[in-house]
Amino acid sequence: MTIHKEGYKILGSIFLILAGVNLLFLLIPGVIVWSIPISATLFFLIVNFFRSPRREGYLHDNAIISPADGKIVVIEEVEENEVIKGKAIQVSVFMNVLNVHINWYPISGIIKRFNHHSGRFMSAYLPKASSENERTTVAIEHESGKVIVVRQVAGAIARRIVCYAKEQDKSYQGQQMGFIKFGSRVDLYLPVDSRIDVKLGQVVRGKQTIIGWLE
Repeated sequence: MTIHKEGYKILGSIFLILAGVNLLFLLIPGVIVWSIPISATLFFLIVNFFRSPRREGYLHDNAIISPADGKIVVIEEVEENEVIKGKAIQVSVFMNVLNVHINWYPISGIIKRFNHHSGRFMSAYLPKASSENERTTVAIEHESGKVIVVRQVAGAIARRIVCYAKEQDKSYQGQQMGFIKFGSRVDLYLPVDSRIDVKLGQVVRGKQTIIGWLE
């Protein structure tokens, strides 16, 4: 199993803490018998969260690929007032703690804007999470001139969003955009004339499932 670079520091710290706790438990008769299996299971679960699978991507100039693994929880027309400042189609992918938590660029283009917003840590399922939770906003201008917005949203458990986007850099479809630690969601805001190819409740795979197409 390949571990994502965002997990190195956390996993090292957790390993040292668990090792220290189990050394202390050696002083208590009988405790080490169950503390080691519990510690090993806990460590494996956290390692699994930071897994970084090798994955072939779907590349097409006008395709919008899923930026994350998870489930489609929102497909609706909304007002996007930060970047687009008008109507857009919102498609949201919710990631639970068992999903791969890498985020990928859904299209190629130029990064026109990057913002980080401090905020709350409500459940990522709630509609207000997109505007009130800790989040990042990345605006990508496609070669056609159309702009899509990718928003990483922290959840009730997620406390750290990592985003590699920098304004005026080029984004490459399927390249890693960032990582959200311990569950949350990614929102896409697409032009209203985009063709959407996913349905509510559908399970999607980052870098592979086609969310829709720029028309």
